[in-house]
Amino acid sequence: MKTNILEYYDSLAKTYDENRFGNSYGRYIDYQERSFLTSFFKNKKYSKVLDLGCGTGRLLNFATHGTDFSEEMLNIARQKYPEKTLAKGEISKIPFNNEFDCIFCFHVIMHQNKEETKTFLSECYHKLSKNGTLIFDYPTKNRRKAVSPQEDWHAGNSFTPKEILELSKEQWKIKNTPGILLFPIHRFPKNVRKYFLPLDIFLCKTFLKNWASYHIAVLEKI
Repeated sequence: MKTNILEYYDSLAKTYDENRFGNSYGRYIDYQERSFLTSFFKNKKYSKVLDLGCGTGRLLNFATHGTDFSEEMLNIARQKYPEKTLAKGEISKIPFNNEFDCIFCFHVIMHQNKEETKTFLSECYHKLSKNGTLIFDYPTKNRRKAVSPQEDWHAGNSFTPKEILELSKEQWKIKNTPGILLFPIHRFPKNVRKYFLPLDIFLCKTFLKNWASYHIAVLEKI
């Protein structure tokens, strides 16, 4: 299974940015994630930040280090950011001995199972410095049930906030859980999607985030 996924992402590397984030739907998600990270890092003085599952380097401008399990993806990232420290690795085996101040991980947990998610949390815990921060996104069960009840909806690894709390309570303190992608933007005309972004971002900070497609978990190591 893991080999098939690796081959899949290796084959996507050269066209990944254009196909996934070069259209209006991808840009909509990218904008929200960048907006969150820009706000989060605005007043932080972190010396070492890891983009875990960095892919082709879409969000590497926020990090000092990056890792991905696809060498083909990393080759694209190296071309974009030759000054960054990049290495092949997995979320269960981070290939750096550094202690990071912050680790962020986007669009990765959705492809794992529950046990792999536990291993991911443990690995990040050991790679973070005291009071270090872990950020990751995950598909929400509320949205999954509301939009499509099939088991294979965008990935089987979805959570409720309560489940994330249960998984993290022994090693982490949950600091924040904003939402991403509240509106079913794929149903909107492409030329008007961008106009919903400010409202989407605002509503994803309210109780309505419970119906967003994703949540961003911000955890502090304890």
